[in-house]
Amino acid sequence: MSAVPYIALLLSFLVACSSPEDTASSLPVSAPPAQEFTGSHQDSPAAGALANTAEKVPGTILIGADPWCPHNCTAGSSHEGYMVDLVREVLEAEGYQVEYINISWARALRLTREGKLDAVVGAFRTDAPDFVFPRVPQGRSLISFYTHPDNQWTWKGIDSLEGQALMGINSYSYSPALDRYINRHEGDAGKVWILSGPAPLARAVELLERKRMDVFVGDGHVMGWFLNTDKPEFKPRLAGILSTIPAYVAFSPTRTDAGNLAALVSNGTERLTESGQLKEILARYGLKEPE
Repeated sequence: MSAVPYIALLLSFLVACSSPEDTASSLPVSAPPAQEFTGSHQDSPAAGALANTAEKVPGTILIGADPWCPHNCTAGSSHEGYMVDLVREVLEAEGYQVEYINISWARALRLTREGKLDAVVGAFRTDAPDFVFPRVPQGRSLISFYTHPDNQWTWKGIDSLEGQALMGINSYSYSPALDRYINRHEGDAGKVWILSGPAPLARAVELLERKRMDVFVGDGHVMGWFLNTDKPEFKPRLAGILSTIPAYVAFSPTRTDAGNLAALVSNGTERLTESGQLKEILARYGLKEPE
């Protein structure tokens, strides 16, 4: 399969089976039972040990990220995310052992850049342009805007943010133009707030509910997962979609074999698509390829 039709397919496959209660979120995402997925952004126990040692087991690929369900979820759970399942299937078939841990996104990027992690999962090219990316993506992100239902603001480009207080998450990339806007106005609480801590998505939803902030920008699939699993009484209003962005498992530039690993993941992703195994992986998360 050539890269162009494959990417077109991949950018359309995350169409989920919505249940009736999903309509308030306006997102086509469904999820398995909530108890499996806490949505926590806290570091896992393995991450604490990682900070104290640079030694890694030969043949082991250590990947990390903060939970970002359904793309990548809670490490050690029965459902670790479709992107984690995909990369594990591909690399373990090549003789590697894949270990996945949860740490904050900012820390995951830093440790991968330093070579203490081998890769991050769920990366955009704008997150870390110095990392080594596969030729084809392993997933995609739907960058979306949310408001309180009483706020009828709609995304119509950067200029439409005038008069709105925008929330984003620490070290997340959204698009080159929006990243520049956030960097330019970070520190001006009337324009941009950057959220961090153990559960920034839940905090963003709380701030919208209390009308403390006007707009939150985040991944539409992740917001849908949160609303379907945590089932909060308050549901933000979808106020527009910025773009669809390919997401990758991206490798540390310190690894001399990073290019080879990226090639294995590219080829393996295509192989799983053609064999139907990718469809099976997606089904574990209530996701499916288009009919």
